[in-house]
Amino acid sequence: MSDHGYESGRLDLPFVGHATFAKKQPCLDWNAIDADCVILGAPFDFGTQYRPGARFGPRAIREASTLFSFGHAGAYDHEDDATYLPASVRIVDMGDADIVHTNTEKSHANIEFGVRKALTAGALPVVLGGDHSVNIPCVRAFNEEEPIHLVQIDAHLDFVDERHGVRNGHGNPMRRAAECTHVSGLSQIGIRNVSSTAREGYEDARSYGSDIVSVRQFRSLGVDGMLGRIPENDRYYVTIDIDGFDPSIAPGTGTPSHGGFLYYEVLELLQGLSKRGNVVGIDLVEVAPDYDHSGVTSFLAAQLLLNFIGFVFHNRK
Repeated sequence: MSDHGYESGRLDLPFVGHATFAKKQPCLDWNAIDADCVILGAPFDFGTQYRPGARFGPRAIREASTLFSFGHAGAYDHEDDATYLPASVRIVDMGDADIVHTNTEKSHANIEFGVRKALTAGALPVVLGGDHSVNIPCVRAFNEEEPIHLVQIDAHLDFVDERHGVRNGHGNPMRRAAECTHVSGLSQIGIRNVSSTAREGYEDARSYGSDIVSVRQFRSLGVDGMLGRIPENDRYYVTIDIDGFDPSIAPGTGTPSHGGFLYYEVLELLQGLSKRGNVVGIDLVEVAPDYDHSGVTSFLAAQLLLNFIGFVFHNRK
């Protein structure tokens, strides 16, 4: 084909090419990771207690993220007068951890393996769920690292110890995290409404030293007030359940809970957190795209993650 009439290079619009996260290069050889940040899909939703479908979350988030594939110039923010995600921030997409249907133990082990490979390579792991149980292997993978403070954005406390023999479902991850010696503390933000957990769950969480803040309490405190309750100059692992947001902007999730966060509340908290200490791990879970045919939930997840990754590397000392 003649090049006559074509500009050099590719325009590479969002709907063209492979739908990796933000159209970044894939890296399927997990022994050859050379990046600052890696994306790992964890399409596991066997831990759900109500509506399944989060197994399709990683694909939907990747597809939505192509809208925000900025190219080589990065993303200029006129409010901050800063360019985030320049080409110097190297991001690769590891693909997905292998999921063995109905087998939580093997599936979680495969997710943990992927996160460990990212940490061994010195990269920031960003995991796309999947239901919130995928946080359990993610946090477990940090057991040979320096201690981490867990920051949870969620409608639900997720602090159940055991229910009918189930210890690793999506109602258990914060309890499993609190039991880890390498988790130094928990900040649980956005917790609200009926069905979050029984009174005993709150008592157990507080006995482990967890700081539990509802959306209304957060709004009373303000972003700076909330940040002031999180240990400064610490290592943060951030787990974001999409149902922490109000279902008016994030309907595509299995357990929606009204009265949730709006976009800028969480964005400003994450930006402040990236300045307050060192974000060393991220997961975003419970996007179930089949409950949202508009796709706005997936766009929210992708946009939030890309901005957060940008803040993290911009503010790293």
